[in-house]
Order: sequence, then structure tokens, then C-alpha cells
Amino acid sequence: MTGSALYRKVADDIKSAIAAGTYPPNTKLPSESELAEEYSVSRGTIRQAFAALRADGVIASRRGARRVVIGGARVQSFGELLSFSRWARAIGEVPAGRVVALERRPATAPEAARLALPAGAHVYRLVRVRLLADRPVMVERAVYPDHVGALVAGMDLTAESITERLEQLGIAFTDAEHVIDAVPASADDARWLGVRPAVPLLRERRFTTDRSGQPVEWSDDRYLGSAIAFSIHNSVAVNALSRTSAAAD
Repeated sequence: MTGSALYRKVADDIKSAIAAGTYPPNTKLPSESELAEEYSVSRGTIRQAFAALRADGVIASRRGARRVVIGGARVQSFGELLSFSRWARAIGEVPAGRVVALERRPATAPEAARLALPAGAHVYRLVRVRLLADRPVMVERAVYPDHVGALVAGMDLTAESITERLEQLGIAFTDAEHVIDAVPASADDARWLGVRPAVPLLRERRFTTDRSGQPVEWSDDRYLGSAIAFSIHNSVAVNALSRTSAAAD
């Protein structure tokens, strides 16, 4: 395992332990030497893991003192393509869903263009509230081509992961383009998430394709910033992160 993979494994393990309640907010983590011995790695590797956790807003530190767990948002990384359910389980949470609406209807012009559908084609549109520990944290609005949506309509959307179930049925979500910005909560968002209208939400718009490059999903997910934070790792060697003007979108 490379040095990068080692410190990321340590950081991910600590995140999972924090999410599971092993290290509650405001408690101290084990020392560098204790973790280095536990993982059979150098203290430098542990310091890298702590630096990654600090960057994610998970822990705080003072010179000469042990790192302290910060209460607050769970951090979702975009370093790999994970469904909400898979990510939630990875941090020790139990994901759930509450369906607001699921309908089959003709695609709007923007939907048809984004999903590469002919005029008049039908799509399935899903609106679902996602929960962690029974608390609403995200509103999901997803549009699927007809053949994909027909499969989604047959699922238990309160508990099943759409991505994982579709994989079992032969449709794999393999590539995605993410656009992240902030938007004020609409009246519907506010009602479903239990917040005031116009509260800022983190919005992730995602366009997903399968192995052959065919569009399989176009979604607009709106997260409570107090519950979820996003993490993106990039480097000078491989940089998939770009910036666009909101006015140009």
C-alpha cells in the first residue's frame, strides 16, 4: 500500500469511528504514537491523516495537545463515485429515504437534451428526502430515462440504494459530472428538511453515464450544510476540479 493510501486508510477509519460514536464530539483522539503503533506506520503518516481530517473539518488541534473531534457535518468525498447509501454506510450511518413523488411523464426540453432523448420520450422523475439517523439531510430530485426509471419504480425506495440495485440489474453508474453550488431553500425544500425558507443549501447537480457512455441519471441533490460537507482531493498531477461562473451556468 502506498504512503498516500496508508494515511487515507487511517483517516477513513477515524472518520468511521467518529460517525459510529466511538469518538464523540469534543473528545480527544489517540496520540500520534498510539495510532502509529496500532497501524504499524510512521508518525508522519498519522500526521498526514490528521491533516486530512482537519481539512475536512472533522477534528481540531492545538500545538502540544491531542486532536479533538469537532461536532457537526458529516464529510462526503468526491474522490470516488459513491451512492448516498454506500457513503452513509461507510461512515457508520443508516441511510433511509422518504418518497415525495415518483412519476412517469414526457421529458421537458432540458431533460431530453441532457439525457440525449428524442422529442416526446418519457422519463421517470423521482423526488425523495434522504435521511441519516431518521433526520432529513438531503432532497433528491432525479430524472431517469424510461428504461432505467421503470426499474427504479419497482424498488423499495425507502430503504434500497438505487445505484446498487441497478448494478445488480446490469446498469452500472460508472462516470459522473458534478456541479456544486449554493442555493436558498425553496418552500418545498424547507418543509421537507425542517428548516426556514431561504436557508442556504449545498446543491450537487450530477450527470451520470454507464459504461457505454449512455446517460442514466440527471439529478439535483440539495443538502443541509449543517449536516453534510463535501471534500474534494486533487493534485498538480491529476486535477479534475474546475471552476465556472454561476452566471454562465
